[in-house]
Amino acid sequence: MSKSIVRVLTGITTSGTPHLGNYVGAIRPAVAASRAAGVESFYFLADYHALIKVDDPARIQRSTLEIAASWIACGLDPERVMFYRQSDIPEIPELTWFLTCVCGKGLLNRAHAYKAAVDKNNAAQVDPDSDVTAGLFMYPVLMAADILMFKAHRVPVGRDQIQHIEMARDMAASFNHLYGEHFVLPEAQIEEAVATLPGLDGRKMSKSYDNTIPLFASREQLRKLIAGIKTDSRAPGEPKDTEGSALFQIYQAFATPQETAQLRADYAAGIAWADAKNKLFERIDSEIAPLRAAYEDLMTHPERLEALLQAGAVKARSIATPFTSKLRHAVGLRDLRAQTGLGAQKKDKAALPSFKQYREDDGQFYFKLVDAQGKLLLQSEGFASPREAGQAVKRLQQPVLALAELLQEIRVKHVVTVQELESALQTMLAARD
Repeated sequence: MSKSIVRVLTGITTSGTPHLGNYVGAIRPAVAASRAAGVESFYFLADYHALIKVDDPARIQRSTLEIAASWIACGLDPERVMFYRQSDIPEIPELTWFLTCVCGKGLLNRAHAYKAAVDKNNAAQVDPDSDVTAGLFMYPVLMAADILMFKAHRVPVGRDQIQHIEMARDMAASFNHLYGEHFVLPEAQIEEAVATLPGLDGRKMSKSYDNTIPLFASREQLRKLIAGIKTDSRAPGEPKDTEGSALFQIYQAFATPQETAQLRADYAAGIAWADAKNKLFERIDSEIAPLRAAYEDLMTHPERLEALLQAGAVKARSIATPFTSKLRHAVGLRDLRAQTGLGAQKKDKAALPSFKQYREDDGQFYFKLVDAQGKLLLQSEGFASPREAGQAVKRLQQPVLALAELLQEIRVKHVVTVQELESALQTMLAARD
């Protein structure tokens, strides 16, 4: 893969019907990003993840169909991107096991979803792990496998999902430390400009709250649902606040800046809620109607979607299969007939120093450089984010003329002489080249 190409990976769990929040927060920006130059995009249907939440097979199948049709109807081009179903890539659960074997249980204990389940049980004074499946507990490892399998550089996520990317980095760094540099350490991509839509009741639009507006609701259903959006009791002619108005926030996510400014003025002038809701309906329907026609056509031809997903699996496995073969060899799952030269290979690997990135209990991110025998050569100070620590490591892995100055600039406290560090870094650079 060219160094100028950036890999971006996005998944959506097949546990429900896509709604406007999914469209605005994930589908629309992802489709736009997939057309950018210098980007290699991976989009997958996370049906393994759905098994953690849903025990209705028909619902998972239906959701997979609806989500696949939604992505394609919204403009995703399977010829341009990797578009595949998670369960069609058997290498992913195999990688999940490899990562399980290097992932500390303590790391998974800190996962937000697991901690929330335990806190809920403690509040109810029942067993802390009551109704907590191993699938929920291991969810972060499967997510890490999704990301690391395809060496994704960036993963677009909401702020509540940043922890999963940090955990994937931890697992990748642990594996790399034990078996050599195989994985790219991914970074979370937070799109500040992407809206989080409120639902019908003003809370975040979510299937969990049952307050969603289906993305491809019929025109009549869309009008009815928008009419039911919660508003206050201010009468026509009374000025209305845009702050905290779910109706205004949804409109803003679809409208141009000029259209938004006009509605803001209408609020100040006392627009009737019925008129404001009608403006919202017309604005959304003008964007969704052409996509709805494509969606309905795809829903009546599931064989087309199945063919697209099967073709996508072939493309994805052309990457996953050889990479998994290398990982199997790295951990020792090897052909017993191929013994020649293994001792020399182990010796060569042992001759190289290596970096290790990790997170401490203080919440800071650190890295260190150790030699082949595990001797500490260099120890960093704490960084606020894994990205900052990774950038510092990257700079150290490039040719440098003034190492002492660089060490001060990137907040590294060296524990051996600069000359020893320079020698170790040059050895790594030579081996990489």
